Amino acid sequence: MSNPFGTVPPEAILAGDATDAYFERTRTTLEHAGKNPHVVAEVTADQFPTGSFDVFTGVKDVATLLEGRDLDADALPDGTLFDGGPVLRIEGPYLEFAALETSLLGFLSQPSGFATAALEARLAAPESQVLSFGARHVHPSISSTVERAALLAGLDGFSHVAAGEILGREAGGTMPHALMFCFGEGEQPAAWRAFDEAVGEDVPRIALADTFWDEKSESLLAAETLGDDLDGVRIDTTSSRRGDFRHIIREVRWELDARGYEDVDIFCSGGLDPDSIRELRDVADGFGVGSHITGADSVDFSLDIVEISEGSEDSSSSRTQSGDEGELISKRGKLSGVKQVYRTPDGGHHVTLADRDGPADGDPLLEPLVRDGEIVREFDLDDASERCLADAETVDFESSTA
Repeated sequence: MSNPFGTVPPEAILAGDATDAYFERTRTTLEHAGKNPHVVAEVTADQFPTGSFDVFTGVKDVATLLEGRDLDADALPDGTLFDGGPVLRIEGPYLEFAALETSLLGFLSQPSGFATAALEARLAAPESQVLSFGARHVHPSISSTVERAALLAGLDGFSHVAAGEILGREAGGTMPHALMFCFGEGEQPAAWRAFDEAVGEDVPRIALADTFWDEKSESLLAAETLGDDLDGVRIDTTSSRRGDFRHIIREVRWELDARGYEDVDIFCSGGLDPDSIRELRDVADGFGVGSHITGADSVDFSLDIVEISEGSEDSSSSRTQSGDEGELISKRGKLSGVKQVYRTPDGGHHVTLADRDGPADGDPLLEPLVRDGEIVREFDLDDASERCLADAETVDFESSTA
């Protein structure tokens, strides 16, 4: 069986077959009528700034999708925070990219949602270790998309092995409750010792400490069992059994410290969100975040034509190259005309027509991505992460999402 899990293969995406049916019918109709106008189209979420920022990512996949086609494209840099106005602009004969719209929006919408949620978690505990544990909540085929978005937003690591191979990063993690079950109640020390003996020295010794008995008892038992080799304990108690989770963590910390285990860290996981992380960040040392990231709403991007001019099947010169301007056009509720967006030093996000002056102190954000079908930008995850975190400080992201 060539496609055992029924996923859409890359070949179909690149061929434009991963599309909505009405784009195929549009292509058929335009070809029948001999029409293929030269257009400028923009991808936006909001037309005007709203004061609420999102993280822009997925642009590397969009560039791959557009590569080799008779068009130009400009986009925000990967990891940029945006608030209104276009994040991507495409110019060329409409039929060059008409059938790509569905995939293109998918490449941007979901990863940007993941990254925005991951940034919320990151900033909830900026001094703590925060890891992505959410791959189990999405289809395996997009696990690397989740983990890349998490790293872009500044998270310290992730758990998915195959995603790590794709991203060139090593996955992390220690032990699940299933390991403890395999040894049985009362045999927790045997489980922890076996783990310590079996895994590589580079793997932190983090003992899961809430399986059979209360968190304090198992944490102390783990510390007594592994002694100086124990790096930390993980508390993964489900919300239905927690009670006052902060009090539980404080109690574990107190009892460990009272017995000389001040160097044993406490790592929390299990249904955590930014609010619960903020509540625990002064008493816990690290957090695993899953469903808050993977359950994030996709950013509601849409692609709209904003300028149009007559063109034929062999029309290839861009408006920029020819110096010609097309007719301003838009659907109701959208803004016509080619636009540029700017970031000002005070964190402002401004939208103007591209042929008008922007803010005197503003930096234009839309930059070349594809020229004549050739990708003209390089992509580096570390650079994107640095940009994302710097932008978050500049625009005061935490206040915008409060």
